[in-house]
Amino acid sequence: MRRAIEIDEKALGKDHPDVARQYNNLALLLHHQGKYAEADPFYRQAIEIDEKALGTDHPLVATFYSNRAQLLTDQAKYSEADPLLRRAIEIDEKALGKDHPDVAMRYNNLALSLQYRGRYAEAEPLYRQAIEIDEKALGRDHPAVATPCRNLAALLYAQGKYAEAEPLLRRALEIAQASLGSDHPTTLTIKKDYAELVQQMNNDKSGNSPR
Repeated sequence: MRRAIEIDEKALGKDHPDVARQYNNLALLLHHQGKYAEADPFYRQAIEIDEKALGTDHPLVATFYSNRAQLLTDQAKYSEADPLLRRAIEIDEKALGKDHPDVAMRYNNLALSLQYRGRYAEAEPLYRQAIEIDEKALGRDHPAVATPCRNLAALLYAQGKYAEAEPLLRRALEIAQASLGSDHPTTLTIKKDYAELVQQMNNDKSGNSPR
């Protein structure tokens, strides 16, 4: 991949959008390998190139902001990730419209960042907006809907709001089973989470504390 970047830089110039995409792809690879310190400068370069070449309000710039924000979130650098996520939302709302699935994804990611810090009151409406957007844009049973449903359920569970969490997590499970199959790892994880939620609800009803 580094060789491909060298070729594109020579052929197209260092400030070409194709070079930015190569930087982003290399950053993603390093990111997924857990090489965060190596990945960050490549994300930064991708952002810088596309802002100059395409403009600061281009959707690709939003994507690169979001990718770097995820890198920072994975390192628990939430205060650094938040402004990038909010900027990505702002760009996508202008460029794609407020009801676009990419906007829903950005809402979900910002909500996660807030949830990790216990800022539940701020995170909850963002999850609900993400669900609403995806339902309208993709349909109620689309796999993308399951993600904010599941995350919102986890947020409510963390606050002891089990009765509110249950229908959301059940819905996420139903979507996963239909789209991925009952034996898919994601489905099995949601099924386990749902079983734990039901057990907690039963414990509450019987007055027993969870084991």
